[in-house]
Amino acid sequence: MAQAKKIALYMLIVFVLYTIIKTPARAADLVQVGFEGISDAAKSVGEFMTELVN
Repeated sequence: MAQAKKIALYMLIVFVLYTIIKTPARAADLVQVGFEGISDAAKSVGEFMTELVN
């Protein structure tokens, strides 16, 4: 099972590198969308916690 996880991780790394090399603009867009999603989630949690305190 550990061997399968290691192979899957290597495949994921190769795919990410291929995507960055082949289409860097698209890769940058995907990273930006990811960070925007994380930012929105953090803001929502902050608002939720603020409402709980009030």
